[in-house]
Order: sequence, then C-alpha cells, then structure tokens
Amino acid sequence: MQNNLKGPIMACTVVQLLLKTQSFRFLWTPLTASFRFSKKSYRVLAPQNFLNYESLKKQYKPEVPEYFNFATDVLDKWTEMEKEGKRPTRLALWWANDKGDEVRWNFEELGFHSRKVASVLSEVCGLQKGDRVMLLLPRIPEWWLINVACMRTGTVLIPGTTQLTAKDILHRVQTSKAKCIITDDVLAPAIDCIVSECQSLKFKLIVSKDHREGWLNFKDVFTNANADHNCVTTRNQDPMTIFFTSGTTGSPKMTEHSHSSYGIGLTVNGRYWLDLTSSDILWNTSDTGWAKSAWSSVFAPWIQGACVFVHNMPRFDPTTVLDTLSRFPITTFCSAPTAYRMLVQHNLTSYKFQSLQHCVSAGEPINPEVMEQWKKQTGLDIYEGYGQTETVLICGTFKGMKIKPGSMGMPSPAYDVKDDPERTDSTLQGNFYVTGDRGIVDEDGYFWFVGRADDVINSAGYRIGPFEVESALIEHPSVVESAVVSSPDPIRGEVVKAFVVLASDCVSRDPEKLIKELQDHVKKVTAPYKYPRKVEFVQQLPKTVSGKIRRNELRKQEWGKA
Repeated sequence: MQNNLKGPIMACTVVQLLLKTQSFRFLWTPLTASFRFSKKSYRVLAPQNFLNYESLKKQYKPEVPEYFNFATDVLDKWTEMEKEGKRPTRLALWWANDKGDEVRWNFEELGFHSRKVASVLSEVCGLQKGDRVMLLLPRIPEWWLINVACMRTGTVLIPGTTQLTAKDILHRVQTSKAKCIITDDVLAPAIDCIVSECQSLKFKLIVSKDHREGWLNFKDVFTNANADHNCVTTRNQDPMTIFFTSGTTGSPKMTEHSHSSYGIGLTVNGRYWLDLTSSDILWNTSDTGWAKSAWSSVFAPWIQGACVFVHNMPRFDPTTVLDTLSRFPITTFCSAPTAYRMLVQHNLTSYKFQSLQHCVSAGEPINPEVMEQWKKQTGLDIYEGYGQTETVLICGTFKGMKIKPGSMGMPSPAYDVKDDPERTDSTLQGNFYVTGDRGIVDEDGYFWFVGRADDVINSAGYRIGPFEVESALIEHPSVVESAVVSSPDPIRGEVVKAFVVLASDCVSRDPEKLIKELQDHVKKVTAPYKYPRKVEFVQQLPKTVSGKIRRNELRKQEWGKA
C-alpha cells in the first residue's frame, strides 16, 4: 500500500485485510484530558486524549513535514519545553533489573547520552547517513541509546532478537549489507564465527565490562565520546529502521520504515490506543528484536512525552511481572496474550496495582476467558490491538468503546479497513495494502481475526516461518521431508508442529528419543524459539498434483481436533 509516510506501508486492512492510507498532518497541540474516576480513584475509565471513537477519527490529522527526525523534532522538543518551563521535567526512561539496580533518565539526559553514542557511530566508526547498523541486545539502557543515536546519525537501525543463531545473523548481515554490528558477550562468539563471510561488516562493538579481541568496547568509546553531536538532516521518507519478518516460502525478509512512518505514524498508537499523556509510565514487555518494541517501547510513548519503563528480566516470569506492577507506579501495561494467560494462573487479588489504569494486548488474538479472569481479579479491561510489522495499529479497541471479547476492535483512524473476499497475488492494490490476514466484520463494525492467509505461525507473539523450521529439520540425517504448521496450545495460543517423514533406517528408532533429538537439532540450527514443540511421524505428506505440500490440510487437521 502506498502512503504519505513512506517507508513500508502505512495502511488500513482487508480481511483478506486491506488497509487504505490517509494523509497526515503532524500537530504540536496541547493535549486535553477527560477524566472520570471510579470508587478506586487511581483507575481512569474515560479517554484522556479524546471523547469517543467518532471524535478520535475526526481529531487524528497528523502532518508530515518534508524534513523530519524523531530525535530532534520530538525528543529534543520535550527537553526544550521542560527547560522553558512549559511542562514539568519528566522521566523518559526508567530501567530496572532483578538485582535492584535502576537507571532513570529524563529527556535532557537521554539527549545527552544519545549524542555521545551518535558520536561513537559517526566519529569512531565513521558511519555515514544510510549505513546500516545491526543491534542485538537484551533490554538494557544501551539499546535505547543506540536507537536514538541511529536517528541522530541517519544510520539505519536493524534490531534483532538475542535468540538468533550464527546462521540467522549471517543471513541478516548478508541480506542487509550491515556495516556495523552491536551486541554483548552472549552473541559475540557466534558473530566471530561468521564474520569472515560478511563482506559488508566493518565495525563490531561489544557492550561488556570485558574486552574482546577484534571488537571495540562500547563502554570505552562511549566514555570518551563527544557529547556535542549535531543531528543530521533527514527527510520524512529517508529509511530509518529495518525489521526482518518471517515468511512461508523462504528466509526472513526485510521490512523498512522511514523516519515518518514510525516517528509520526505511531501517534495513533500512543495518543489513542495507549491513550498516553506526559504523566503516564508505560511498561511494554516485548522482546527488543520485534517491531512491537519500536511501537510501545520507543515511539508511541515518547511521541506523547510519556515515560518508558523497562524491567530486564532474563525470561518472562509471572511473579516478577506482578511484583513489578505492584512496586512501581506503572500506569499502562502492554503485553502479549500469552503473558496474560500466564498471569491469570496466579492469584491476582493478592497484588495491589495502585497506579495501573490501562492494559492492552497485541501480537495474537487474546482469549475471551483470559480477559474475563483478568477483569474479575484486577477490575481492569484488556484493550486488544491488531497491526503488522509493515504498519502501525490497524484495528483496536479504544477507551470509551464497548469491548467485545475476542474482537480486535474497530479500524484505527490511520486506516480505512475493508473486507475483501477476493484472493490476490500482490499486497498492493492501488492505495490498498493486503495484509494477508483473514477476518470478518460484524454489524457494529467490529473486526474479528480468523487466521492468516499465509502459513506463518504466531506462537506467544513470535512469528515463525515454516520454511525455516523445515529447512532445519531436513539437515538431520533421519529426516526425509517435513511439513510445519501451527497447532493449538492453551498457553501460547499456537505452537510449531512438525509432520516428519523418516528415513527407512530410522523408522524403528525410539520415537520419544528421536523427537527430543530433532527438537535439540532445530534449537542449534536456528533460533531456539522456532523449534517444534510437537512432532508427529507420518509415512507421507499430503501434496498437490504438482508435488507441493498441502500445509493447509495439515493445519485444518490440527485445529479440527481442537
């Protein structure tokens, strides 16, 4: 779909979901808040930035200037306003970990530190506008500094999950022609194994207390860096970031966003779906490698001048999450349905979320029963949202709307969402972008997610292409061929299931031991989260006359059992 924000696609949806873009105007207007309190005064029930759904559609008219850079035109603007006394000094980033350590930066401090990192990229590494920087870090403060520094230097950021294997990283570096890579001790050895095959890669930075041969130590160069970096001039359509998305017919492919497609486009997320003001503190639990981290851990909150809260958990732990929501003044919580499914298994009434006002979910459909349990125990609704890496929020349940559990809500004001039953070979049809997802719309205009048109598996918010898993399996000597599809799961929504045809000399092997061997093999060959949690051995796979595997038949078989 074509759009005024450029980059990839600012669209609306067809179910086949078609998205039609609108023109945008970016306005620095004061936000008006409308509050209504329940008996528990800390719970905000009414929208803060709009009156109702109809009003937000009329209100949303962002403007796209010819030149735009999120670092200078948004982040530095908040600093200027605070210095001029036009708003109170607010935290921009509040980071904590399990050890009790905390980092708190206001917008001025965020600007100071990010300029030093920008100097590292431009002066130490000699990177130029348009050069690509791959970033593989967990939820540590440096991840946010590097995000902003790339905006300031005009370099193109390529985030990736820390679960990537050497093979995954090699594909991404070779495909993107990244010139610089930044990671920590965990992934540095994997990168050293493949660096000789990465002709474009010129600079390696490691975020570590220790030094590593062949790497620049980030902390060393940061300490000595100049804090007077001048932001480069970027046009609204200049590339800003690239995400790799999983597909069904090949390796992960690149999706590019411009400075405006996220930097301005995500206004719809921050101002309306998340309904943030500058006094809010938002905690989004998304992995740093996914587009959702850009949505709700960078652009949406900072567009509103709100605080980004981060808890650096090694892995998702329900007790830690609940304790954190109780201990810190978090007003808005954003997480995947899988997380909510895990959280409601605990006695939520034993926790007191004194500041929590707004809960949202995205990444996959959320079960109505989970929404009911969460509300029963916390008194808070969960507002669902739907979007893709290529877009911003497409559909959502907004404050003030009737919540229909299981529905993705109504079209966001950024898009004109249509129901198109016709199949298409292209994702672009005039001004429409075809999402590849299927859904239905009811008589009230609410959209309901049905399934994907392609075979991508969405497990606990992780999008997994079957081709990658099948390619990993076929490398094992016992596998003749395989087909990978989604299979229903009560916790993760769906998981990876592999139907495997074995080599004749392996048919008599112990099935449980062989399944474990295949699972371990996939974990080593590709990112661990992609391994098949279910494996079924079959004599043959269903195929078309031309020999193509009919994954749809296997998928129907799995979901039919449920």
